[in-house]
Amino acid sequence: MKIEVLFPEICNLYGELENIGYLKKSMPDIEVVETAITDEPLFVTEEPDLIYMGTMTESAQLLVIDKLSAYIERIEELIGRGVNFLITGNALEVFGKRIEDVDGTVVECMGFFDFVTKRDMMNRYNSLYLGEFKGQTGDVAAMMKIVGYKSQFTHSYWEEGKVKADPLFITDRGPGLNPDISGEGIHANNFMATYVIGPLLVLNPPFAKYVLRQCGAADPELAFEEAAMDAYEARVAEYSDPGTGFYY
Repeated sequence: MKIEVLFPEICNLYGELENIGYLKKSMPDIEVVETAITDEPLFVTEEPDLIYMGTMTESAQLLVIDKLSAYIERIEELIGRGVNFLITGNALEVFGKRIEDVDGTVVECMGFFDFVTKRDMMNRYNSLYLGEFKGQTGDVAAMMKIVGYKSQFTHSYWEEGKVKADPLFITDRGPGLNPDISGEGIHANNFMATYVIGPLLVLNPPFAKYVLRQCGAADPELAFEEAAMDAYEARVAEYSDPGTGFYY
């Protein structure tokens, strides 16, 4: 199994690189290829089992958009072929139409999906998150709870009259892609993007197993699985409690 981590030197906020660190601890035979911002991405010539990119600063978003814009056709091809992507935090924004700042600045993004991101650097949004993931089958019986956090200056909004991608998660408590909708993130073929951080895979061992299975692992066992499941179940119970405050 081969995982490409895009630009870890700049896409590394909130400890999100441990999403891949946890998978590597769980399956030491995984080959992790770290692609620097100055490198040609591995996905140009190969199809990794998973392409990962995590949260970054606003200035880093400009570098990432500039870099990846050279490979838009290839990324479209990979998404269409069902290659696995996991995109966390504000990294999802670079795949939309544009980022509009309250100061009037507009950042043109790569345009894979028809949403616009609204940014207000004077107002950080922080919350817990509780939602559900049902995979590609839509089997309600197979739905799993998702827990995590949000910490961002932005929300993203689907453009009126345009095609909306399926959400990655359905929100129980907390905001979706924006506070007005329950759909959180993007799920297109095997392209998965979400604002939810945690790190996401560390906090959600059932979802970590799902990702490993998508990458070809038949019956994956996670590192520290018993402790991880205990912590996960405790968070699900805590976040499901109406008395638990969600915004901070």
